[in-house]
Amino acid sequence: MAASKLSGIFVVPLCGLVGLVAWAYQATRPPPPKTSGSKDGPPVTAPRIQLKDGRYLAYKESGVPKDVAKHKIVFVHGFANCRLHVAALNANLSPDMVESRGIYIVSFDRPGYGESSPHPNRTVKSLAFDIEELADQLGLGPKFYVVGYSMGGQVVWSCLKYIPHRLAGAALLTPVVNYWWPGFPSHLSRQAYNKQFIQDQWALRVAHYMPWLTYWWNTQKLFPSSSVIAAHPDIFTNPDKQLFPKIVSLVMEYMATAMQQGEYESLHRDLMIGFGSWDFDPMDLKNPFSESGGSVHLWQGDDDNLVPVTLQRYIASRLPWIQYHELSATGHMFPYTDGMAETIIQALIG
Repeated sequence: MAASKLSGIFVVPLCGLVGLVAWAYQATRPPPPKTSGSKDGPPVTAPRIQLKDGRYLAYKESGVPKDVAKHKIVFVHGFANCRLHVAALNANLSPDMVESRGIYIVSFDRPGYGESSPHPNRTVKSLAFDIEELADQLGLGPKFYVVGYSMGGQVVWSCLKYIPHRLAGAALLTPVVNYWWPGFPSHLSRQAYNKQFIQDQWALRVAHYMPWLTYWWNTQKLFPSSSVIAAHPDIFTNPDKQLFPKIVSLVMEYMATAMQQGEYESLHRDLMIGFGSWDFDPMDLKNPFSESGGSVHLWQGDDDNLVPVTLQRYIASRLPWIQYHELSATGHMFPYTDGMAETIIQALIG
């Protein structure tokens, strides 16, 4: 009888512990994505290519037809954006310049965004080869340009590492930096990191050191999560805020489309990969155009709260073959400034 009572004493706490573990496990597991084209997912409205592994990439073309184009550009969208944001941004290009210079631009939804299939095994390397396969299936020829904005700019580093032989040139527009790239002096990266909001410091720590907790951290209500995901107004500087009316008129209607398959396979996976452990350091890259006429351009505003200008300056100092363009009194949203899109494309194609 005593033994029976004693066992009962342990059963209740044990059941409680098991229940707590089960709850914690479920809380850290993201829901399955609402894949475009599936029974419960959003419809497919864009043209798509099917990659070798069976995934799909949705894309949008603009400019002159690619079979007559002199300059073919693959444009990589940023965080919480999609192919349609890029198309709206490129609408600022002068039609006369597009026609006279023979410019063709294709934007695509990165995996998990818009109407492109999620990629649970996405890595720093994999998207470079997705871009190469997209270019091949669209018939862009042996060489093409890549342009990337913000998190899409970070992807351009991967292209310079893994498919440099396919590039005619590259432009990185305020590319996101990874504070854990080993090429940064520790004091410099720490200083820049500490200038981020405390809640963003924690969100990045989780993404870097405990990526399996990224979904939970950015959906729990106990602590403030990423202010970038929340699009908190304070992450933007005055130059950015002055552009808001124009940006809203151009792209606000596409925000829901960008994350319609779920935030985990788009936003959260961006954090885990962008701020995770990379298998190369961009500051160790060699000039891919030392024997050809191509060029690499890095554009950065000096009043950008999202990407520290101090780290961008350091990257430019380590890679003197990059043409560094620092814009005065300019924030993160500078590509939407009147005339800026033309300036960037003109510098890229020469």
